[in-house]
Amino acid sequence: MKLVLHAEWTKLRTTATTGWLLLAAVALTVMVGVLATSAVTCPTGGCGIDPAKTSLTGVYLGQAVVVVVAVLAIGGEYGTGMIRTTFTAMPHRLVVLGAKAMLLVGLVVAAGVVAVLGALLVGRPLLAAHGHLVLSLGAGPVLRAAVGSVLYLALIALLSLGIATAVRDSVVAIGLVLGLLYLFPIIGGVVVDLTWHRHLEQIGPMAAGLAVQATIGLQSLPIGPWAGLGVLAAWAAGGLLLGGLVVRLRDA
Repeated sequence: MKLVLHAEWTKLRTTATTGWLLLAAVALTVMVGVLATSAVTCPTGGCGIDPAKTSLTGVYLGQAVVVVVAVLAIGGEYGTGMIRTTFTAMPHRLVVLGAKAMLLVGLVVAAGVVAVLGALLVGRPLLAAHGHLVLSLGAGPVLRAAVGSVLYLALIALLSLGIATAVRDSVVAIGLVLGLLYLFPIIGGVVVDLTWHRHLEQIGPMAAGLAVQATIGLQSLPIGPWAGLGVLAAWAAGGLLLGGLVVRLRDA
């Protein structure tokens, strides 16, 4: 496993796009968070907004870049045919997939920590200037929102890796994952039945997973914060399982 990890790490760190895309994910997450917090103009702080969730609005778009990073981690090799060389040198295919997943999670978590902390630190003074009560970063709800957002991005990366492994085409995989993430909210927006709307939010990977960011009004959420992250974890596990089965049963 050590040799496989070293080989996969060499691929990731020598691919120029990996670092730039992760930097883009951090920048996009922070910048969108700044725009979202700057747009809150209630002078008395009576808008009823969730300060932490508002600061972390950028995760909605930053995750799209994470999807691209994760898909290219294996989709790029399928596109160039280098995957055959990889599996010839390292015939234990599930070990290779596991190594890619471990390294990918490590990189995304590192970038996610920077992005989430940056968004929260920048958003605090902007919201406080508008009279909103902003909890400290060490407060339980805010800490859960921060840690949960980082875990959310890591799970999105695993889901993307699994789907990319299964479909073996970067463009198709990116389209499928983004469609899966954003389609549930779109459908939920046009569904008038409140029960079905609630169910869609409970099973949709993005809506359920991002419930972990909520720090107020938890009783009105369609699903609890950690339970919602658990739904996303189930999606990610399903994606990896599908990818593992395909890579095990089909030729490269």
